[in-house]
Amino acid sequence: MSLQRLLRTIGVLALVGLGISLYLTWVYTTDRVAICLGSGGCETVQYSPYAWILGIPIPTLGAGAYLMVLALAVLGLRGSQPAEWVVLALFGTALVGLLFSAYLTYLELFVIHAICLWCAVSAVIQLFLFTLAVVVWRRFQEAV
Repeated sequence: MSLQRLLRTIGVLALVGLGISLYLTWVYTTDRVAICLGSGGCETVQYSPYAWILGIPIPTLGAGAYLMVLALAVLGLRGSQPAEWVVLALFGTALVGLLFSAYLTYLELFVIHAICLWCAVSAVIQLFLFTLAVVVWRRFQEAV
């Protein structure tokens, strides 16, 4: 898969993640309950003490991260080859997103004892984004 195609795939995944994060931000800030498709854990996670950091809903932080990944993917698509700083920033952002998502998943499983389906989908997206960012980094190194 070419660098351009990888960056487009990253952009699409970031858009999906951004949509989920914006939906959950709306849910959190309007005090509604997320559509959880039968699992019931979304409300438990939403009202847990871990759902906000310094007055900011966790999904809002996720939206910011997904927006950054999207912007980096778009920047990488400009020209025939992305700049090295874009590739590094994409890798770093994806790594931080994956680690934070793993921490949140840990909290869901072992502290809150509830699984939010939307959060689980976001965690899978983060895993894919990190994997693709690693591939982009390797392809970039091969091309240089």
